[in-house]
Amino acid sequence: MRFLAGIAASICAVNLFIGRTFAWLSLGIVVVCFTVVVQRYLFSVSHLWMQDLYVWLNGAMFTAVAGFALLRNDHVRVDIFYRPARVRTKAWSDLIGVFLFLLPFTWVVYQYSMPFVVRAWSYREASANVGGMQGLFILKTFIIAFAVLLALQGLAMAIRSILVLSGNEQLVPKSIQYGSDQALSDLPKGAA
Repeated sequence: MRFLAGIAASICAVNLFIGRTFAWLSLGIVVVCFTVVVQRYLFSVSHLWMQDLYVWLNGAMFTAVAGFALLRNDHVRVDIFYRPARVRTKAWSDLIGVFLFLLPFTWVVYQYSMPFVVRAWSYREASANVGGMQGLFILKTFIIAFAVLLALQGLAMAIRSILVLSGNEQLVPKSIQYGSDQALSDLPKGAA
């Protein structure tokens, strides 16, 4: 069971690092968008690559931090029944939800996006806009990262459920313990 807890802790550490790193893209998005607006309306200048840039940064950030959002329980959940439920009920709910919904969803996303991404890499796809950015194929790769990081965090949730249901709740990494909705904000930087 300690091995499973170690796997869950490692997955959480990866998503925590990636989430905290890519969250900084939000600052870049704001700066680039502000620059585009100022250039357009004050100086009557427009660069299509800059317009592509803030949209692409948004796409990269959204897809990269999905696992981090799941780690923090920031995804939409119907809390009418889940929040007041006992820990074992939550564990069963999460275990069933991961295997019935989350992992099949990430598999479908992966399967359907892989040919799309491979094709984009095969001809080094760029922006459809004349004067737009090169490297759209890199952005499309984030779809695969989205599916993988979300699936990994789902596995960490399943491991948490297994640990709780087997009576080994003390082995659950602090960052994903039940009842620790604010656990990540209490952790020192880099801890999981």
